[in-house]
Amino acid sequence: MRARASVCLEVVIVFICFGIWFAGAPISASGDLRKRMAVRRHLRRLNKPAVKSIQSPDGDIIDCVHIARQPAFDHPYLKNHTIQLRPAFHPEGHYDQSKMSSEKKTPFTVGQLWHEKGRCPVDTIPIRRTRGEDILRASSVKRYGRKKHMSIPRPMFSNPDFINESGHQHAIVYTEGDKYYGAKATINVWEPNIQQPNEFSLSQLWILGGSFGQDLNSIEAGWQVSPDLYGDNNTRLFTYWTSDSYQATGCYNLLCSGFIQVSSDVAMGASISPVSQYGGSQYHISILIWKDPKAGNWWMQFGDGYVMGYWPSFLFSYLSESASMVEWGGEVVNSEPDGQHTSTHMGSGHFAGEGFGKASYFKKLHVVDESNNLVSPKWLSAFTDQPNCYDVQYDNNGDWGSFFYFGGPGRNPNCQ
Repeated sequence: MRARASVCLEVVIVFICFGIWFAGAPISASGDLRKRMAVRRHLRRLNKPAVKSIQSPDGDIIDCVHIARQPAFDHPYLKNHTIQLRPAFHPEGHYDQSKMSSEKKTPFTVGQLWHEKGRCPVDTIPIRRTRGEDILRASSVKRYGRKKHMSIPRPMFSNPDFINESGHQHAIVYTEGDKYYGAKATINVWEPNIQQPNEFSLSQLWILGGSFGQDLNSIEAGWQVSPDLYGDNNTRLFTYWTSDSYQATGCYNLLCSGFIQVSSDVAMGASISPVSQYGGSQYHISILIWKDPKAGNWWMQFGDGYVMGYWPSFLFSYLSESASMVEWGGEVVNSEPDGQHTSTHMGSGHFAGEGFGKASYFKKLHVVDESNNLVSPKWLSAFTDQPNCYDVQYDNNGDWGSFFYFGGPGRNPNCQ
């Protein structure tokens, strides 16, 4: 009897602990308990043991995790993987290893808030710690950290029913018709207003292969504001990848196995600061993604000298060889609150025609050609789902090269 009583007491304690740990509410249903237990298991998978933890001013906790213990190595094909600490080649030629030295790095145009409280040691990478409430905001534990299917801009497809059904709207510039081995851009940084917690606004580049069906391969990077994913309205650096059009593969940042980070300086998903002000100072980030011609992996560089890491080529089908399309621009989710178009901003929240200091921009657009050189795109086209809500205008000049302004306020007298 005493043994039974002891077991019962332990069960009661577990129930109470779960209730306190997840927002203080008692567990009233077995389904709820199963979900919370699934969340706890997922947290253990994502939050690897830290060598050091840093409390960021914005409330984030950045864990410095040994490079060999990061989430990427949960992938079954990476169990015996030898980490490639630097790319064999840089798009402008052989990669200068001196750029990896901290003494040689070019300062960021913007930084990350957690840097105010410390840095991660050598041989570790910074990972934003995932909390239980982050996962509970998702539609399911399985979908946490993933985009919805059909969230890619389709320039040749303008069916209004598709636009309304998907909820994702875009204002982009794109190039296609060749083989692409990477892309680069300088991206103006803002903190757009988001109307609904389940909406987001981002500015990014897309490296695409395959069709716009279920076989789409995509590598993406830029900045975003996503209350649902991060729990706040901060502007954050992000990456994304998928090899099946967002169905079962890929995720944001390091929220699944796949991307292998090598940088100890920059945290995926962490806040970036400062941001641009309407009519005031303008800030930007630079992002380069390219395919290493020797090993075949897709690398990402942030700023002028911070090599972030790579996506192993085996993750992809079409992108294992090259990309067939590159896109640059903005994306928002329009959930049509109250049956009207959202007032979530894209970019600065102002239309392209307002120009510098008011509209958001991309400048110095480049692609990587088959000779591993950064070159200007041979041609560009613009596309937007609903130009009365968000628009785009592109041009070319000597200082900015290929560039464009884009964005908008969403709902307005011409966008209902």
